[in-house]
Amino acid sequence: MIRTPRGTKDILPSDMKKWNFIEQKFAETCKLFSYKEIRTPIFENTEVFSGGVGEGTDIVGKEMYTFDDRGGNQMTLRPEMTASLVRSAIEHNLMDTGVQRLWYYGPFFRYERPQKGRQRQFHQFGAELLGSASPMADIEIISLCTQLISSCGIRNYKLLLNSLGNKSSRAKYLSNLKDYLKDNRDNLSEVSQTRLEQNPLRILDSKSPDDRKIIDSAPLLINFLDDKSSDHFAKVKELLSTININYEVEPKLVRGLDYYSHTVFEFQSTSLGAQDAFGGGGRYNELFEQLGGKNVPAVGFAMGAERLLLILESLGKLPKDEECIDIYIISADKNIEDIICKTRDYLLSENISTLCDINSRSFKAQFKEANKLNAKWVLIIGTNEIESGKFTLKNMQTSEQIEILISEIPSYINKL
Repeated sequence: MIRTPRGTKDILPSDMKKWNFIEQKFAETCKLFSYKEIRTPIFENTEVFSGGVGEGTDIVGKEMYTFDDRGGNQMTLRPEMTASLVRSAIEHNLMDTGVQRLWYYGPFFRYERPQKGRQRQFHQFGAELLGSASPMADIEIISLCTQLISSCGIRNYKLLLNSLGNKSSRAKYLSNLKDYLKDNRDNLSEVSQTRLEQNPLRILDSKSPDDRKIIDSAPLLINFLDDKSSDHFAKVKELLSTININYEVEPKLVRGLDYYSHTVFEFQSTSLGAQDAFGGGGRYNELFEQLGGKNVPAVGFAMGAERLLLILESLGKLPKDEECIDIYIISADKNIEDIICKTRDYLLSENISTLCDINSRSFKAQFKEANKLNAKWVLIIGTNEIESGKFTLKNMQTSEQIEILISEIPSYINKL
């Protein structure tokens, strides 16, 4: 038997109601904030990610699905969306019309060890605000995310906040961090020793117990912020407090992508166990220039759909998969298929969900199927009904039934 590739899952019909629930919440929240949906290709030229996400990141170094197409071009299945979205904004001159508020949803791909809530093909929702360096833009994005979380019924979560400052601030910090880490190099994990040369900031994200002992005493980036970066971060914190969004400053929060600057944030839930992050983002003021565009400040976030579903599942906030149709047509006469088809077609044209038996089963089996599908009504069509011109409509909750013309059914059931 051929199975799904490791790290992928089929989303079965029994699960779709849950997925539709969160997808509806995504769309409703973005409409509330006046964000417009954008869709980009599932694969891009590899340079979009190597140049945007960063060569020293785990995503680019270890996790990307990259291949050569038949024309010899190197392509990559998108591992994240921000770089793709910025590429699209540059290519189509979206910034010519001013600030852009955009949202997206779709599948993404990373080659990593599958675990709870983390698959090699996963789904993310995100929103990006392009064209503003104001702390107000940071607040709008964080507020959009908290509104989404709240609309799903999640109350118990943490918002962690930090600032990575601007280029000059990070340069001063990285110099001090490297010196400190080199002094402790022999005690670092093998992975962190590699990161020391390629991307030392990522060491702060290490979960290795040996690394954590060293990280706990490492210098903090927040202490190296220049006045402009400090003022921006102070304003973000002030505005979050103004609109009653609770947060915790986490000086070692860096996120995993090279393009971040200034504000970074992460949402965590105890419902997920050790891997507790289910969304996050930040500001990326240099990414447009890195991908060949003009200087455009921007901020955004992404949330993992699978991880959000795990939280909602643990809280009992997801809708149950209960099928329900309006009418199930029942007939014991195999010779009136034309009448059944015409009747069903008419009811469907009146926006009444209708099913009928297509396997010539017994009267009893058809009733059993109607119950299984939670049909509100059954419409019984037999020889007597055809002769009289009126069919029997039975209410499956009350067991009451009436004789009724087909043309009268829509108005009758809609007024009940």
